[in-house]
Amino acid sequence: MHVNLKEQLQTHLTFIARDRDPYLATAGHFFVQQYIREQFEQSGSVEIHTFEARGKAGKNLILNLPPLERFSKKDLPPILIAAHYDAVPGTPAADDNATGVAVLLELARMFATEPIKYPLRLVAFDMEEYGLVGSADYAAKLKQEKLKLRLMMSLEMLGYCDATPNSQNYPPPLERFYPNKGDFIALIGNLRTLPDLINLSRSIRQSGTPSEWLPVPNRGLIVPDTRRSDHVSFWDAGYPAIMVTDTANMRNPHYHKPSDAIATLNLDFLTGVCQGLEKGIRKL
Repeated sequence: MHVNLKEQLQTHLTFIARDRDPYLATAGHFFVQQYIREQFEQSGSVEIHTFEARGKAGKNLILNLPPLERFSKKDLPPILIAAHYDAVPGTPAADDNATGVAVLLELARMFATEPIKYPLRLVAFDMEEYGLVGSADYAAKLKQEKLKLRLMMSLEMLGYCDATPNSQNYPPPLERFYPNKGDFIALIGNLRTLPDLINLSRSIRQSGTPSEWLPVPNRGLIVPDTRRSDHVSFWDAGYPAIMVTDTANMRNPHYHKPSDAIATLNLDFLTGVCQGLEKGIRKL
C-alpha cells in the first residue's frame, strides 16, 4: 500500500496542533494523548509510564517494536526515538512539537511494517516544557533497570525552514562554522554519538534535505542552547543521545507564540526530514 507521507504528516498535524498545555488546556492535552495512543496501537500494545509533576500525573506513551526476525535472538540494545507532545500555554505549537510527534507516528508505522536490525522503542514524552520532567523520570527508570540503549533520538521541532540569507542564528561562536540560511535540519549529539551523527546526517542529505551536525562535549554545558530538549535527560544519565531539530528560536520567529501554526511550516521540508531519518535509522 502506497502511503502519501506528506498527507499523513499533515493529517497528524491537524490533530496535534492545538492548545495542549497539561495544566491550562487539559482537554486539548488529553485529546492529543489519546490520538497518539490510538496511532501507536495500530502497531502494537502501548505502555504508559506515569510520573508525578507539580501535583499532576504526567503520562509518557511507549510503543515497543521488535527487530527483524533474524536478529531477535541477538538481544541487541534498543534504539529509543522520542518526541514531546505537551506545549506551552496559548499556542497551537505546530512546530513545537507537533512536527516531532507527527514524524514519530510515521516512523512507528514505517518500522512496524518493515522492522530493522534493532528493537525500537518509540516514546511520546509529556511535560517537556516544564523542565524535561517526563523524560528525566523515564531516563532515571531505564538507568535504574540498567537498560542499555543503542541510541536515543529526540525529535524536537522539525518543520520550519527559511532559505533567505541570515535567517539562521547561533549561540556564539557557532556562526563561524555553520550556514547562515535556515534551510537545514540539525543533529546535535554527545561525543559518543559522533559516528551516528555523521551517518544520519549523510542519509538525510542523500535523501535531499540539507543537514548539519554538531558534537558537544561535557553534556552540552558549554553551549547551554544545546540542552533544550528531552535528549538532555539521557545525556545526563550517561546515554548516547541526539537531538534532531530545526533549531527552534534560532530560526523560527513563531517559537512559543500563538502564531506557531501549521500554515508557517514547510511540509515538504518536514517530509524530507522524515524520509531522511527513516533511511538513516535503517542503516544504524
